[in-house]
Amino acid sequence: MKADSDATNDEKFSWDGVWIACKDPKIWLYGLGFHTMSLPLYTLSLFLPTIIRDMGYTAAQSQLLTIPPYACATLFTIFWAWLSERYKKRAAFMITTSSIAIIGYIILLTNEDPKKKPGVSYTGTFFAALGIYPSVALVLSWPAINVSGQTKRATANAMQISIGNLGAVLGTQLYRPITSPRYILGHSFALGYLCMNIVVVGTLWYLLAKENRKKQAYLDQHPETPGFHDSDADLAQGDTHPRWHFSP
Repeated sequence: MKADSDATNDEKFSWDGVWIACKDPKIWLYGLGFHTMSLPLYTLSLFLPTIIRDMGYTAAQSQLLTIPPYACATLFTIFWAWLSERYKKRAAFMITTSSIAIIGYIILLTNEDPKKKPGVSYTGTFFAALGIYPSVALVLSWPAINVSGQTKRATANAMQISIGNLGAVLGTQLYRPITSPRYILGHSFALGYLCMNIVVVGTLWYLLAKENRKKQAYLDQHPETPGFHDSDADLAQGDTHPRWHFSP
């Protein structure tokens, strides 16, 4: 664990660490990354049975029909997380799965009569689930592996959840009975949020890659720079240490 991160470092809580996190634009982007995923996540989780029921199924049938999209999403999320870790990449994988979810919501929005063509809308729910759940898993793990300094990382995680769940609060108000069965308002918001997610993740990708290049340029000029774990002073630098590499 010591070789992998700062998890074994006996760091005391300090308000300076909290302030450092608040001043780091990347921390706010991690929060926005989850915010733009939480609305599609919670609306799909809460309203999927209702969406399927309004395709013309009974309440019991709609509950049963939620199982296949979730089962596929579960297996794909495990595979996608493993693949992302193997290549040490996050942003490219999130952009890919968010794009899959966008396809799902386009299918849902363009089907003018879900009751006449329930198979079309039901296919859209598969794409939505296959895209949303892997992206959520990756975005929530992103600051945990990229932020160093235990106080800073704890603050980053708290900010991400707090900022992110504001999207969930908004999402609960969007799927109104009057918009049934197409739910244009809710689906449109989810689609827009997924597009914003791609913008946020792309921006973070750029910033992390830029900082990695700056650190590498510094190390090329100062190869004598000590390792991240060589001393308490090095550990105290957190993710600003030249040898701390971000996972973009």
